[in-house]
Amino acid sequence: MSKISLLGAGTWGSALAILLSGNGHDVTIWTKIEKEARDLAENRSNLRNLPEAVLPETVAITLDMEEACRDRDLIVMAVASPYIRQTAKEASPFMKEGQILVNVSKGIEDRTLYTLSQVIKEEIPQADVAVLSGPSHAEEVSRGVPTTVVVGAETKVTARFVQDIFMNEIFRVYTSPDIIGIELGGSLKNVIALAAGIVDGLGFGDNTKAALMTRGMAEISRLGIKMGGKMETFAGLSGFGDLFVTCTSKHSRNWNAGYLMGQGKTMEEAMKQVNQVVEGVNSARAALALANRHEVEMPIVEQINLLLFEKKSAKDALSDLLMRDRRKEYSTLEWDE
Repeated sequence: MSKISLLGAGTWGSALAILLSGNGHDVTIWTKIEKEARDLAENRSNLRNLPEAVLPETVAITLDMEEACRDRDLIVMAVASPYIRQTAKEASPFMKEGQILVNVSKGIEDRTLYTLSQVIKEEIPQADVAVLSGPSHAEEVSRGVPTTVVVGAETKVTARFVQDIFMNEIFRVYTSPDIIGIELGGSLKNVIALAAGIVDGLGFGDNTKAALMTRGMAEISRLGIKMGGKMETFAGLSGFGDLFVTCTSKHSRNWNAGYLMGQGKTMEEAMKQVNQVVEGVNSARAALALANRHEVEMPIVEQINLLLFEKKSAKDALSDLLMRDRRKEYSTLEWDE
């Protein structure tokens, strides 16, 4: 049995607490919001956004960061991406040298264009930071629906340690050394999922969405490889696997927000109705900035930014994508002369 703390009491943090407690570990959830802590403690069988899930009585709830971080075998960072840096800064004084920390949040920091593991490493330099990602809706994980993810770490030893902590008969974990690829796949797919929701909200069909997802993955992998990620990662669980589930599932907050925008809601109205952090909106500007920095063409990301922040209509954005100059599908494929 390992002592594990989850920093973040939201939907994903709660779902993973249920999973890890079921694996026989000593689990604590930290939150800085008193009402959230009280609701979790009092309503363990009525969790917000996790219907049918039950938080075991053995899972402790704390408001004390020091209590959550001291003498832990593993710390799981599960706060939404906008709060990663501040949470890491608050936690750092209480973390030991070599503390294994796995980040399960997805996003890119707006100001620095850092991945979240880079943000954590800057604030907690003594930590051994890993990442966990893949097609894994919290609603399904909390109910024990079979799920498969990948953990990325700097060393094989750390990757296997995290793998053993999380893995059971219905939650399969693979390992990988490609941290940057895993994080970029998990972050950028949220932007494409917004576009997929918009396509559905506009009433278009399977052909349109399949094209969007395929070309969206081409954009993600182009940027990701330029930044040091591996093509195998973008073809894997944290790449196309996560893209597929986020673009097609009713559980996806990014798809839901996009769907509402496709039906005519503003970005602000859609985010208010979804009532959860919509990571794709937070990542869209950062994705475009990274594309410009690395001189990578990302037309879908560009149009999503125009739609979100310049009030461009969804129909005009789609039309501009379809009417771009003709070109080959892959520049690396040539005819024999």
